[in-house]
Amino acid sequence: MRVFPILPIWLMTIICILLIFGVVKSYHEKKKIGKTTIINIAIIILLFIINLRIMIPSNKSLVAANNLDIIFVIDNSISMVADDYQSKTRLEGVKENCNYIIKDLNGARFSIITFDNNSKLIIPFTVDTSMATESIAIIKSKAEYRASGSSLNAPKTNLETVLKNSKEKEDRIRIIFFITDGENTLEEQPLESYDELAEYVDGGAVLGFGSLEGSTMYVGEEGTWGEYVMANFGQEKAISKLDESNLKKLASDLGIDYIHVEKEKDIQNKIKELKILANSSFQNSDKSTYDDIYYIFVIPLLLLLLFHFKDYKGVYK
Repeated sequence: MRVFPILPIWLMTIICILLIFGVVKSYHEKKKIGKTTIINIAIIILLFIINLRIMIPSNKSLVAANNLDIIFVIDNSISMVADDYQSKTRLEGVKENCNYIIKDLNGARFSIITFDNNSKLIIPFTVDTSMATESIAIIKSKAEYRASGSSLNAPKTNLETVLKNSKEKEDRIRIIFFITDGENTLEEQPLESYDELAEYVDGGAVLGFGSLEGSTMYVGEEGTWGEYVMANFGQEKAISKLDESNLKKLASDLGIDYIHVEKEKDIQNKIKELKILANSSFQNSDKSTYDDIYYIFVIPLLLLLLFHFKDYKGVYK
């Protein structure tokens, strides 16, 4: 069983506590537990359960499969909240394009690595596209007070490990999408060569997000706190700019293309190219997929709301 909350659990917990507080207050005023009180509490519990979006494993099924191993290497440093991707943050653009790739190359195995000044393997290879898209959705950049710059060298070790794991499987085609604005802000760590990994890479692209003129960044994990990241001891707004020299060097080292992404269509030709490489088939899934069961709880919720409405209708007659 897995849960994919619609609202964050902490937020829904606060909402439900406030609702229960209102019900308890009403109970104290009436000095007794009535039918309405019980119905109200049941409604709140059901709302909390529905919000969890509980999912259970389904039976194995026939699924599309291909021989692509796709690795997303995603920059989630604070510069990725600069808002120069179609009036949205770079990170929002990254998520949109990753979801597009996952949807269009369904049947591949996906792995996700994130990095700022450090690197983290978010998920190893999986054919579960729901897990891949959910993992992409929860990627955030660090808040300014926790940020320590970005290093394009950070994901190298994790990337090498994932590539070598894929190499152990026969007939797998290894594809990298290295996604960043190219900024390497840790001056003591100049960009290292990635050319020793090229032998493990069969295709993909370095995807550059950002603009040459650059943009400002809001403070916060999603770039939404309303205050700008400042530079020069708070004298001016910090500007993050696309560094194409680093991006092109990465692409050259890995033996893949460099694409400056300003809209989703910029990667369409690359997707078509990868589809030609893929050897697709249908096979029995060796992993359970997951089905939503929230609708099971919606039925009693509607019935309770109906009874609740009748009670109040009777009061106001």
